[in-house]
Amino acid sequence: MKFISKEFLLKKTLTAKQVIFRIFCIELTFELIIMLIFRLVPHERGTITEAIIDPILLVCFSTPAIYFFVIRPFVAARDEAIVHINHLAHTDPLTKLANRRLILDYLEILVDGNARNPDHGAVLLIDLDGFKPINDNYGHDAGDALLIKVGERLRACVRAEDVVGRLGGDEFIILLRRLGADDKIARYVAQFVAYKLIKQVMEPVEHNGNILLVGASVGIRLFGTETDVHKIVSDADAAMYRAKAAGKGCAVFYDDEEIESSS
Repeated sequence: MKFISKEFLLKKTLTAKQVIFRIFCIELTFELIIMLIFRLVPHERGTITEAIIDPILLVCFSTPAIYFFVIRPFVAARDEAIVHINHLAHTDPLTKLANRRLILDYLEILVDGNARNPDHGAVLLIDLDGFKPINDNYGHDAGDALLIKVGERLRACVRAEDVVGRLGGDEFIILLRRLGADDKIARYVAQFVAYKLIKQVMEPVEHNGNILLVGASVGIRLFGTETDVHKIVSDADAAMYRAKAAGKGCAVFYDDEEIESSS
């Protein structure tokens, strides 16, 4: 989706002055038409009867016009602006992935769902290895292109029901849902996805004739019915730093004592 500013979206909606002006023009037009008809068509009605018929006809004729030319376009433009603004408020403008706010909101939904139906989910927190030299050597345009490509690859590594987000900088996050009630199976699936995405991130990215190479360190935190979503993400972050300390390019569970290399 193309990035659109809030200001541009709000300009698409009618202002209060425009609404009032359009209503005034419609009512004035129909009132003049009604008055012209009364003058051109012979009748024997008195002034009181004419005064009663006049507003009735004005309401009957102007109401549909006001609806189609004022109310409906105003409501449609407003609803479209609200949808787009809400989308922008929950989306990273560069990668078009979910941002931190949406990730935390969705994680709360998953935790609430697990409380009703025992199940496991997982948070995978990914930090790119060797990203800073990309910016230093090739410029921020190359860095942005790499981040966009990494986002696309991460989305390709997970199911449509899972959520991929960018927390900022070169840090990404994935929420895996419905991993099953069995702890061992859930750990296996989360680890399989982690090493799959590590392999994908390591694939070269071509930009303006240059080959960009980065790796990924992943922290994994399984969750069930925990209620503190901030702690869940913080635990995954801590596991990611343990993966960094272990030599990078690997995935580490928060509760792991041993660290396995991706190689």
